[in-house]
Amino acid sequence: MNNLKSGSIENFKEYSQFTSLAEFNRHMEMWLSGHKETFTKGEIIGFKRLVRFAAKFPGVCNAKIGTMVAAIHKEYNGNGISRSTFKRMIHKAKELGIFTVYETEKQNGWQSSNVYVFNRFSNEPPKQMSQPKETSNPLKTEKNQKINKRKEEPSAAEIELDHTYVSNRVPKPFVELVRVIFSEAKTIEEYWHMTKIAAHREDYTNEPKQILAIAIDSFKQLIRKMKSTHHVKNPIAYFFGILSKKFNQLHSEDPWDENLVPDTNCDEELLDENGLYNYDTDPFFNRLERNGCLERKKESSLQTFKELLECS
Repeated sequence: MNNLKSGSIENFKEYSQFTSLAEFNRHMEMWLSGHKETFTKGEIIGFKRLVRFAAKFPGVCNAKIGTMVAAIHKEYNGNGISRSTFKRMIHKAKELGIFTVYETEKQNGWQSSNVYVFNRFSNEPPKQMSQPKETSNPLKTEKNQKINKRKEEPSAAEIELDHTYVSNRVPKPFVELVRVIFSEAKTIEEYWHMTKIAAHREDYTNEPKQILAIAIDSFKQLIRKMKSTHHVKNPIAYFFGILSKKFNQLHSEDPWDENLVPDTNCDEELLDENGLYNYDTDPFFNRLERNGCLERKKESSLQTFKELLECS
């Protein structure tokens, strides 16, 4: 099938299969209700954004993928979906027959943005749009073959960079941990950026080892939450919340006061390998109980001192 010529959305309005926006939305709801389990949460977000871009002429959209992904990131305050997630959604929806994708080309033969033509909900396979026939031209055929070969090769912008391309400003231990769940370099750098923001808010930027330890501990807590409940809608926002709480606790606590318990001097057993307070071995239920113990310890020490004076 020959490619369409690129242009404004008005050039493709005759491809619409719907008489109104309400009818279009109703058919999209039926498509989703029948195939919702096929898509991930991120892919559903991408699908709904594509549907919104197809509202001017119901069921027809020629927006660029980058434009739609950027709109999602803006709506979710920078915590949108990746380009690869959006493209997976397109592939799944196309296979299900929800819409048909037509490639377009500019006057010089270079590929332009695709046209997405949504189909009416039906159990039958979608019909392909008819295209005008063109006479065979050997020179143009050779040119099209070269263009198609270039299309098969991904552009630099479409190549996803894995964890080996992460900036050297991100500590390697953090990269090695995060890449187990998120392998893209950009995503790993975003998680570290959230760490730096949380540390800066609590004026805790001059302790790189402490910052790294908190970041690692916070991400492990995020992983446990994701694996145990599967209800983390926005992982990076949840991660930032954990970070903020830990930095706030660290900033507000007096390390000597918080780590004193009966019958010990500085209670090293309550500190983990990173020198952080280990809440798993905390023998106290809350701060009030701890303070009470400290007072009793001081009284006991004073009484012992008095007894020594009396004996002498």
